[in-house]
Amino acid sequence: MHLAGAAPLLCAGITVYSPLMYYGLRPGMKLGVAGLGGLGAMAVMIAKAMGVEVTVISRDEKKRDEALSQLGAHKYVSMADPEQVAAAQGSLEMVLNCISADHDIAPYMDILKKHGKMICVGLPTREISLKAFSFVPSRKTLAGSLIGGIAETQRMLDFCALHGITCPHELISASQINEAYEGTINGKVRYRYVIDCATMEPPSPAA
Repeated sequence: MHLAGAAPLLCAGITVYSPLMYYGLRPGMKLGVAGLGGLGAMAVMIAKAMGVEVTVISRDEKKRDEALSQLGAHKYVSMADPEQVAAAQGSLEMVLNCISADHDIAPYMDILKKHGKMICVGLPTREISLKAFSFVPSRKTLAGSLIGGIAETQRMLDFCALHGITCPHELISASQINEAYEGTINGKVRYRYVIDCATMEPPSPAA
């Protein structure tokens, strides 16, 4: 496994692997991945390797080719297209919500089937607002997950090694850290920056 591509697995990889395991994702199920950033990309690849039908849910059409051709998702839903959203209603058993930007969660809950689960790993700053009738009669679950423990991280690494999964990344030198920070803030990274430690200057000897 390429070390630069493996490094982000210790954060992004386990962050998506853990909830998929904990909340019972199984081969043949239908999973939605909301938000195609670093977490979303890992979720698509890991879930696909599990034998799951993966639908990427994004705010517009910009990432359709990226999701289907590059990452191998099976379907794509643009939330900007009412027809696509309507067609997706009640179609998924689980949605892994990787969106960190503030957004209305209700339309994403509507894409779940009865008894479906919405698992949030993204951390928007705004409070979540949701009418009880949108999930109580259909017994839908809204839950969250942060990361995973050491043993589970090892299982995730073993799974990714078995299936040849690494994180898409841009390898940068230490001198590019400030530039990479700006790229992260502006959403330009695809999908993680990895710093080549060989380019870091050794600390100056103590006076």
